[in-house]
This record gives sequence, structure tokens and C-alpha cells, in this order.
Amino acid sequence: MSKFTTINPATAEPITSYTQMSEAEAFAAVDDCHDAFEDWRLLSHKERGTHLKAIAQKLRDNKEELAKLMTREVGKLYKDGLTEVELCARIFEYTAENGPDALKDEERTHSGGKKRGIVTYQPIGVIYSIQPWNFPLYQPVRVLAANLMAGNGCVLKHAEICTGSGLRLRELCVEAGLPEDIFKVIVIDHDVSDTLIAYKKVRGVTMTGSDGAGRHIGAKAAEALKKTVLELGSNDAYLVLEDADIETAVKFSVMGRLYNNGQTCVSAKRFIVADKVYDAFIDAYVEQMSKIPMGDPMDEATKLGPLSSTEQLETVRDQVEQSVSKGAKVLCGGEVPDRTGAYYPATVLGDVTPGMPAYDDEIFGPVAAVIRAKDDEDAMRIANDSRYGLGGGIFSQNEERAIKLARVHFDTGMIRINSFGAADPNMPFGGVKDSGYGREHGGFGMKEFVNVKAVYLPS
Repeated sequence: MSKFTTINPATAEPITSYTQMSEAEAFAAVDDCHDAFEDWRLLSHKERGTHLKAIAQKLRDNKEELAKLMTREVGKLYKDGLTEVELCARIFEYTAENGPDALKDEERTHSGGKKRGIVTYQPIGVIYSIQPWNFPLYQPVRVLAANLMAGNGCVLKHAEICTGSGLRLRELCVEAGLPEDIFKVIVIDHDVSDTLIAYKKVRGVTMTGSDGAGRHIGAKAAEALKKTVLELGSNDAYLVLEDADIETAVKFSVMGRLYNNGQTCVSAKRFIVADKVYDAFIDAYVEQMSKIPMGDPMDEATKLGPLSSTEQLETVRDQVEQSVSKGAKVLCGGEVPDRTGAYYPATVLGDVTPGMPAYDDEIFGPVAAVIRAKDDEDAMRIANDSRYGLGGGIFSQNEERAIKLARVHFDTGMIRINSFGAADPNMPFGGVKDSGYGREHGGFGMKEFVNVKAVYLPS
């Protein structure tokens, strides 16, 4: 059987070695989860919620350990890891508190109001969750909490480089009292994963990752007639309009590009700046980005840690070099430092145009692409000139106008106005176009993998 070793991206030191499961072992894990589902599905929403609240407390009780593990595996800033653990606890609590109402039966009438009916949201079985490395705890939790509340089981295939985080999450869930087999973590390769998608006891597939991986997973699931939720990549645009407060725009643009070491699907990536305020923004933005020091992710003072792996570092480096070769200008950063670890500096690229990776693709690292727009209308056009549509932002002192642009004209699933943030349990999370489909959070995720069943009653 194949083995692999996780590596600390800050020190390049090995952490732990793992042996991948065989296809038979992976199928057996699904079988066990399905058997547990048969009992779990009979619990009331309130009873399921009690388990979720216990898991939330268990996560908080082990927050330092979990944050350190994520830092070792993917280079996440320790302080951001603590925040991630708290977010996960809040997701479990939100789901426990709001799930019973979101999933309760609905009484309806039909045939012109002469007959009665019930709409009931019933679980469907084992959901296969394929998750990436950038948020080792949050990514699996947002799927797990929603589907446990819905009455489903969950089998997780986590990214190889954060295998330890996935396994520890399951251990803590079991320690909190969750039935041992209702949540399983499998360590498998892509070939076994493809086979597992078609297995009859897998009833749905949810995946977070690149649009290329999403196409592959979506196609495999479609062949087997399995419903999918796909949360894919993006190249989020943040508009700096003519009436923007530059200090606010720069503050949140720095935060939005560097959060999680720049490795977030809803990071601010393209900064589209109206010509009227372009010089003022670029001067202040480059000044702040050029002062961002790289350092030990365990250090409270560090603002930028390493990328998740050497492979990720090489990908970001190549995308920047390709953009520069096509005419982009490096305004700060842009060179791999001579030091141990997968470090890449805070980088700003100017003169970014179509045909460059910085314009067309997603750079999953601390690289900002600044694009000059003629005016506000042109800025909105450029923002939508992307195959992606996950998130975005608008900086403007006219909140009413910004809201109108966000509601009607911005072709994405999520928009921030004069701020930056990643996710909130009470707001839907997801995108359009090549950023995927389906929604998580805000109660929407609990209904993605249920049988919306109609029960007709006599008059």
C-alpha cells in the first residue's frame, strides 16, 4: 500500500507518515457509516443537536492543540487557527439551535386549498465529503454539522497534507459522544476516491477545491446520478470606486489579500480601482504591503506565514513569473526568499491585463493584482469579466448605491461592502459560474442533501 508523509511548511521537517487505505477498506468504512445512519436517522432534530453542542464544547476544550496541529501541517498562523476552531464551534451551535426549525415538517394545502399535505425533509444516507487543506478544520466541519443535523452520515476524504487534522477532528467528535461510525475519515488516493463516488451506499458528494477538480468530481458523480455541491475556486474582485474612503479600502484590501497567508477561496485577489483614486490607492496599498514581514506562524506578531507546501510555493511563483512575462509590473515582493520553508512575500502586481494568470486565474497566495478602471461603470464590467463568481467586495461611501451594485450587478454569490470576512454561520456561502453551485451555511446547507418528500393527506 502507498504511504506518504506530511511536512511542516515552515521548517520543511517531516511530521507523520500514513498508509493509504485499499478500496475494500474504504468501501467498508462507507458500509459502517451507512449502518450507523440507520439508527442516527431515527433521532429527533433536538437529539442530534445535543450531540452537535457537545462537539462544539469539545473543540473549544482542545482549541490550542487543534490550532497548533493546523499550524504544523499547513503553516496557518496559530492565532488564525484559534479563530478557526471558534468558528467551527459556532457552526455546530448554530446548526443545533436552528436546525430543528429549518428542517421541521411543513403543512400545506393543494387542489385549490381543499386537501392537506405535508412536506418533510428526510435524510438520504451517506454523504461523501472531499475537502482541501486551506482550512483543515472548518472545511470538513461545515459539511459535517449540516449533514449530521439533517440525519445523514458523513465520510471525509481530507487533503493529504492535513490528514492529521481530519483524523483528530473525528477522534474529538467520538470523545464528545458522537456514534463512532456516523462520521468516518478515510485516507485514500484519487483512483479509489473516483470508485467510491459510484458506490451505491454513497448518496451525495460535496467537494471544495479548484474548478478543474470540481469538473472531474462533478462528472464522476453525474455518471452515477449522485447529487453534488461544489464550492470551487475564485478570483474575487474588490472594487475601489471613485467615492471610496482610501484608508478603509487599503486597510481591508491588505487584510483581504493576506488572510490565511493568501490561501482562501474568498480572498480579495483582483483590486479594480477607478482612475480617479488609482494613484492614491496604489501608493498607500503598496506601502503597507511592502512592510508585511514573513515569520514563524506560531509567533503572535507574525502577519504572514508560509504557504502550505513547496508545491504551492512553486505554483504561485510560476503564476507571478508568467504574469510578469506578459507585461505585469511587480510593485513590491515577487521574489522567493532564500530561507527554509515555503515562504512567499506579500506581492502587488500592477498593469495587470487579460491573458495573465493574475487576471484570468486564481493565485492561491499573498499576491494582489491591481487593475485600473476608467470609472465606476468600467470597474463593475471588469469585475464580472471572470469565469469565476464566488465572492467580491465594493468600497464606496455611498452605501445605498453599493448595495444596489451588489444586489443587481455583481455576478457573484457573496459581496462585502467596505469590509472583508470569510464566512459566517448565518449567511449563505457559495458561488456561481466556475465557482460551483449549491450553498452552505445560513440554514441552506442543511437542505442540500435531503429527500424533500411530499405526503398527501385526504381532505
